[in-house]
Amino acid sequence: MPRRVSLPSADDLFRTTESPGHGAAPGAREDGQAPARVRAVPDAPHEPDGAAAGDLEDPAAARRPSGRVRHDEKMTVYITSEELVDIEHARLSLRRSHGLVLDRGRLVREAVALVLADLETHGEHSALVRRLSEG
Repeated sequence: MPRRVSLPSADDLFRTTESPGHGAAPGAREDGQAPARVRAVPDAPHEPDGAAAGDLEDPAAARRPSGRVRHDEKMTVYITSEELVDIEHARLSLRRSHGLVLDRGRLVREAVALVLADLETHGEHSALVRRLSEG
């Protein structure tokens, strides 16, 4: 006679443990509806205390990568083995020299945010435009 293991369902594993309104889990709503989805990138950039969106001295300063949140979007990028080794080397160097523990995805998101901020700030004089124009 084969032994069959009974496992809990996904609903049992991921259910809230407290009723709404009495120390409920963050994001739980009192009307019983599902909580709003968390976005990887906020709808509007965070504004410093007392500053309006147009008052920022450096508009690129508002551009920040999403960091460690659940990402709903995915993009596949093919890179060479040398580029992958360079990314891994940078990740390990940041960990060794600066104590920054991060994965390759976060490193790439930070790099993309920096390049896009430079493009937004410097336009046709940005490093991205210069490099793309060369080749």
